[in-house]
Amino acid sequence: MSDFAFSCPIPISDYPQVLLAHGSGGKLMHQLLDRLIAPTFANPLNADAHDGATLTFNGVRLAFTTDSFVVKPLFFPGGDIGTLAVNGTVNDLAMCGARPRYLSLSFILEEGLPMETLWRVIQSVRAAAEIADVQIVTGDTKVVDRGKGDGMFINTAGIGVIEHDLIIAPRMVREGDAIIINGDIGRHGMAIMAVREGLTFESAIESDCAPLVAPVMRLIESGVEVHCLRDMTRGGMASSLVEIAKGCGLHLHIDESRIPIRDDVRAACEILGLDPLYVANEGRFVAFVPQAQAERALAAIGEGAVQVGTVRADAKGKVTAQSSIGVSRIVDMLSGEQLPRIC
Repeated sequence: MSDFAFSCPIPISDYPQVLLAHGSGGKLMHQLLDRLIAPTFANPLNADAHDGATLTFNGVRLAFTTDSFVVKPLFFPGGDIGTLAVNGTVNDLAMCGARPRYLSLSFILEEGLPMETLWRVIQSVRAAAEIADVQIVTGDTKVVDRGKGDGMFINTAGIGVIEHDLIIAPRMVREGDAIIINGDIGRHGMAIMAVREGLTFESAIESDCAPLVAPVMRLIESGVEVHCLRDMTRGGMASSLVEIAKGCGLHLHIDESRIPIRDDVRAACEILGLDPLYVANEGRFVAFVPQAQAERALAAIGEGAVQVGTVRADAKGKVTAQSSIGVSRIVDMLSGEQLPRIC
């Protein structure tokens, strides 16, 4: 028997719903991360709880990230699991202020998956990598028993180069910062849910799945003092803001009337009883910059960018949203995940 003894900081029995429930997320997943995983692997390189780790090797600053993709269905309006895997990883690197360079690509395939399906996804990966200007340099493939893999899962890791001196992380957010997003929210989650639920509109809701490297690099190269970036994926805009508020210990206040949401997305959310603030995006990010530089930041990011709020110091780690009639509400993590299996 090994002399190694593991002392769990909390009783494992307290978390059966996190470990077993399909689509577990929100507060439950963050409790799992905060109480079990983060303390076990804590070190200075992951202290920021950012979209990736920032490393220095031989004087070169690098960003490193990894992600897994379990979307259902595999193909959806505006993309598929292949484009999602590339763009999701590329975007995590961009949120660290890095220019993505290299990706790994690993497939977990279910026995019986049609070869045509795999080929379509491989071609999507190739096209997305070309658009994002990254190279797939290593990978792996595994096959699991029929009924055990839901078609296909993809895991990726990515390396990017940081070409500037900025420190971009939640802890860098400052009182008075402008909160900026780069476009309308909720399209990715609603594109998938519309397919799942058989909802039809005059035109199909397409995912916003896209690489974010270009607008982020324009923002940095414009000379704006970027404090923090975060892509608004699982858990949507709301969860991203809550995570950042926790990381900086400040009050993030947003004006809901300034958040762009397409009419068809809003209608789909109303039909399904969902809050658009919590619906996932795959081509949207939030930026924190000094208020005095907000106009320059908006111009650099480009069409669709809008300031939706400001950072205050009157309440630690809180996010609030003001409605169109002037009523404010607390924005918090959901106890579970609104939409499982969407990224």
